[in-house]
Amino acid sequence: MTEQGVRWTADQVLALAPDVTSRKAGSKLATAGPWSGAASGEGTVWGLCKGSGGRPYQTVVDLTGPGGPAYRCSCPSRKFPCKHALGLLLLWAADDGSVPASARPPDWAARWLSGRRTRAESERAPAEGGSAEGGSAADGAADPEAARRRAERRAERVTAGATELEQRLADLLRGGLVSAEQAGYGMWDETAARMVDAQAPGLAARVRELGAIPASGAGWPARLLEECALLHLLDEGWLRRDQLPEALAATVRSRIGLPGTADGPPVRDRWLVLAQYDTADTKLTTRRIWLHGAESGHVRLLLSYGAAGRAPELALPVGLALDAELSAYPASGRSRAALGERFAPPAPAAFRPPGVTTAEAAAGYGDALRDDPWLESVPVTLDRVIAVPDGDRWQLADAGTDSALPLSRAAHGRAGLWRLVALSGGRPVKVFGECGHRGFTPLTAWQEETGEAVPLC
Repeated sequence: MTEQGVRWTADQVLALAPDVTSRKAGSKLATAGPWSGAASGEGTVWGLCKGSGGRPYQTVVDLTGPGGPAYRCSCPSRKFPCKHALGLLLLWAADDGSVPASARPPDWAARWLSGRRTRAESERAPAEGGSAEGGSAADGAADPEAARRRAERRAERVTAGATELEQRLADLLRGGLVSAEQAGYGMWDETAARMVDAQAPGLAARVRELGAIPASGAGWPARLLEECALLHLLDEGWLRRDQLPEALAATVRSRIGLPGTADGPPVRDRWLVLAQYDTADTKLTTRRIWLHGAESGHVRLLLSYGAAGRAPELALPVGLALDAELSAYPASGRSRAALGERFAPPAPAAFRPPGVTTAEAAAGYGDALRDDPWLESVPVTLDRVIAVPDGDRWQLADAGTDSALPLSRAAHGRAGLWRLVALSGGRPVKVFGECGHRGFTPLTAWQEETGEAVPLC
């Protein structure tokens, strides 16, 4: 994409938006009226957008950045991309002549691009053979003995926390589950804080989730007992980790919340961006990006994070593919990987992931639970399914069979459900999503006629 020969679609641009408000605001700026000097070239789009002040906002987007598209705008917004960057990209995607090709960007855009690419080169240099002074990367490595002692101290704290949690779970069961309803969130918040002190954030997160179950409607005691059992299993897995196979022990460490490293061998492939979506809490925004390898067939998950209220920097448009290396994290049944060197910017791709039936998807999730009992869902592509109503809910049914998967409650709360229903219209479609014990959550669908990816989240 040194010269944007094939432009992104509007859906691919909107998939980069940090929230619904930004999508709406960016769409309003996707007209030539407020823009001047808009142009594109060498993997970059830039323009001046008229704002409320006397000077227009300078907006530039680097489409070839090493971590995905990068944005710079002189507006005061703290969102990335801001509405001006989204509007500019939407105008460029429309390909109506409003954003023509240009020989080179203006000075204000060129300075930012030069500085960004210079920083990227300097950050990559140490990893490719040593520091500027001629020393190797190993020279600056932390003292391995000190690192070992730190790891031992943390393991001791986690063990103390897991032992205390086991006692609290036992007290809950002896006193009866009704006590959880009477105690409210207070009991669980205090227990979660104790797990944070024990440096076990994975345990803390699962404990916090227990607090919401008594208020979740009919049947909550059974759900609470199920989650307590899984928490007990995780505790026991940590306390007996020396007796576990290494892959399962790595999964337990990951679920506890201990940091891991992507030490798997780098796999270079053309990775199709299957889906991208954000989840947020009061402290953190987490972005999940699913990728499918054209040659390897692997499905991998990239995670990136941003402070509360701010979108993570890594953003990859759904439906495009990138030539890059990925390294897997150690854990049985997990798909997480780290993005390594990128050899080309995201570009349109004709290949699609192979699909399975709904029955095969359910069986695949069952198999995955043997390796990771705490796994809530697995990535699945369903082939030739039809969105059909099931009472007051929806399901995806295999074309020509009686097999179907119910959609999750999360899917019913998204506007993407209606996009899927409209796209299907009683006809089979290919759908990628997450399949788990709560049902299937569709994330992307492909139009049968054009093959275009349609984000559903």
